[in-house]
Amino acid sequence: MKLATLSIDGKPCAAVELGNGNWLHLAKAGAGWDSLLATIEGGADAIAALRALVSQAEAGQHADAVVSDPDLLAPIPQPRKNVFCVGRNYAEHIAEGDRAQKQNVGVTEHPVYFTKPPTSIVPPGGDILLFPQVSTCVDYEVELAIVIGKSGRNIAKENAFDHIFGYTIVNDISVRDVQRRHGGQYFKGKGFDGSCPLGPWIVTADAISDPHKLSIGLTVNGAQRQDGSTADMIFDVPTLIASLSEGMTLEPGDIIATGTPSGVGYAMDPPRFLAAGDTVVCTISEIGELSNSVRIA
Repeated sequence: MKLATLSIDGKPCAAVELGNGNWLHLAKAGAGWDSLLATIEGGADAIAALRALVSQAEAGQHADAVVSDPDLLAPIPQPRKNVFCVGRNYAEHIAEGDRAQKQNVGVTEHPVYFTKPPTSIVPPGGDILLFPQVSTCVDYEVELAIVIGKSGRNIAKENAFDHIFGYTIVNDISVRDVQRRHGGQYFKGKGFDGSCPLGPWIVTADAISDPHKLSIGLTVNGAQRQDGSTADMIFDVPTLIASLSEGMTLEPGDIIATGTPSGVGYAMDPPRFLAAGDTVVCTISEIGELSNSVRIA
């Protein structure tokens, strides 16, 4: 199933996609959830209820709750935590970065983590923001994102998938010079307003055949920049969940972006950063497309 947050009369509303491409407004259909986060917190009971509501709607019930061609917000517009992100998780991306920076860091023993604040989140179709008074080195990174559905701390690898509600797409917009000038701490250069396009929806885990066998790519103005596979992740999904949850509770609705393949702008010769007027489209198989424009703030 695909779950989204729609903008209806200026308010966020949780919805589930129907077979004909329309969306069922969950609160109007009597589901009792006023947000997608509340739906995720409902766990297995919510999934069962969603399936029943979809069947009813496709049989002609809840007609007043069916929405066609809605405006989409980020699936979780205001996460309770920062978005967790993983750096340096694809070998070719590490190699291109090391070449561009004339260094040889290589693969790290443990995952590299940083976060992006809620103020960085951008909806599907929204604007990636440029701040030319700060930097013109603004880059892109398409990433598969995990959405946690069940709370846990010190989660064992073999139990990791029990804690996943679904998957979505993140574009980890990065201000490269700022990213690197703070003593190796990525947060500032990754946390600008408008630096986290998210969406377009969440696909429930049962609808993804294998999160480690998805094609993943990105275009700028129609030109292919990134073209890879999640099979190339160094630290796989169970490893990331087990590692991140060590001594720290993961909660329903927490988002983990899992790293990006090669093809980023700063590693090109010469570098090719984003400019006002660009259109950036992230694509992951079995999830869909996340498209955003670029403008000066």
